[in-house]
Amino acid sequence: MEEHTGFKNTPLIEKHKDLGAKLAPFGGWLMPIQYSGIIEEHNWTRKSAGLFDICHMGEFEVEGDLDKINLGEFITVNLKAMPSGTCKYGFMLNEEGGIIDDLVVYRITGNKWMVVVNAATTDSNEKYLRSRLNSETSIKNVSGVLGKLDLQGPLSKKILDDITGVNINLEYYTFNYFKLLGENIIISRTGYTGELGYELYMPNEKVIQLWEKILSDSRVKPVGLGARDTLRLEMGYSLYGQDIDNTTSPLEVGLGSFIDWNKDFIGKEALLKQRELGLSRRIIYFSANSRRSPRHNYRINYKGSDIGIVTSGSFSPSLGVGIGMGYSKVGLEASEEIRLTEGAISIDAKVVKRPFYKNGSVKYKEMKNACAG
Repeated sequence: MEEHTGFKNTPLIEKHKDLGAKLAPFGGWLMPIQYSGIIEEHNWTRKSAGLFDICHMGEFEVEGDLDKINLGEFITVNLKAMPSGTCKYGFMLNEEGGIIDDLVVYRITGNKWMVVVNAATTDSNEKYLRSRLNSETSIKNVSGVLGKLDLQGPLSKKILDDITGVNINLEYYTFNYFKLLGENIIISRTGYTGELGYELYMPNEKVIQLWEKILSDSRVKPVGLGARDTLRLEMGYSLYGQDIDNTTSPLEVGLGSFIDWNKDFIGKEALLKQRELGLSRRIIYFSANSRRSPRHNYRINYKGSDIGIVTSGSFSPSLGVGIGMGYSKVGLEASEEIRLTEGAISIDAKVVKRPFYKNGSVKYKEMKNACAG
């Protein structure tokens, strides 16, 4: 097995090696890309349940009186509108409206929050927030002590019910504490696959035990980041650092519904200006006319003109064709024909609406309403 040095490891690194996982760097971490194979793991998650090691993600605990802290200035989520036990997807933006990070905010209690951020941006996010949060705001980086596992798939609720011995009765984008392995752990009904799924937060010292307990169920298989990528792409979900970054705005990527325009936040003026003047580019989604798959940085051509760039592309195991997303400087309607090129490679495709895969156990409309409501 190829040796990798200089990368962070999750508590499960030896378990991944024991399972024969193919390991590769991701966001500064050494992570499992696949075990039995990307397509097999993808299909298993769609029909049963897949278990993901997501311990590389970053988590911050923030506390303080909402009338005094200034956390709300740095994120597009309206903290005051969130009841305890709910979570919301949103953004942290720069002054130009670019996405510093996309994140999920959990309201633990009236004055306590958990902010979950991407692995590669955890350190820079902490520096950014610590340098700008006021003295009334307490922030603690708990990424190093808090583990995270994702259980995703149509059978995930039945499996969790059996493991915990209780009914995990959660609405989409809500969470609660449940007793498991002697700990009160957070279980949220959230995910990145388009399937019914849950994210579990527990102390690092319990991660291995919980991983083994869940995998002892024959309905569950371990799933690597390779299938996580194809699952999210079939839903048209953006990946930070690839589809979105600090040079792209939520409006350009079609995620304006996750912004609360009734509150002030850094980057709001830039977004309002974008809305007024119009976008110079916007995200589009496309499906190839064959199994050939577009890749990152392929060019997008329309009627003989170069109009943009592919940011994500892959073979879709569920649909049997190549799919992708990217930015276009030309507004295109669904069914418009385009061509994706890289050197001598040319792939015929057509523009489609997201999600590509519409038969998941969680519908895209439900996800959109729960996150933005």
